[in-house]
Amino acid sequence: MIAKKFEDLIFWQKARELAKMIYTLTKNNPFSQDFGLRGQIQRSSVSVMSNIAEGFGRGSNVEFLQFLFIAKGSVSEVQSQLYVALDSGYITENEFRKAYNLCDEIIKIMTRFIMKIKESGKVGIKFKKEYKTFRDDFQEFYEDWKKNYKPSHSEL
Repeated sequence: MIAKKFEDLIFWQKARELAKMIYTLTKNNPFSQDFGLRGQIQRSSVSVMSNIAEGFGRGSNVEFLQFLFIAKGSVSEVQSQLYVALDSGYITENEFRKAYNLCDEIIKIMTRFIMKIKESGKVGIKFKKEYKTFRDDFQEFYEDWKKNYKPSHSEL
């Protein structure tokens, strides 16, 4: 599979799943009434998928990596906010574990992909040289990921 658009990226798909999960969790009372935490965790979850998409659209591996690191930071932010939600009694232990494990899964996939881009030494289409881009590397990454994929959050 070649990534022609950001929606093809596995970790963007997982980030979308995370945002949906967070929005579902935060619409229930009393979580829905905690406007500060609700808004912050929603923004953090949306930031993950947004930064992946923006980095993909930049056309430079350096910029894509920069946005992937920002996205990873946002995933960690969601994980931290999940603790506040759990400690406040807004979510159950099971809901916490499912969301937290999905975050871990996103971080692991992104980290492996970041390493693949760094190892390739390619700069991206933005520079209009003969170099291949991360989009070309995605096929190899995707095949390897499919062989080694072990879902962490669905085992609950």
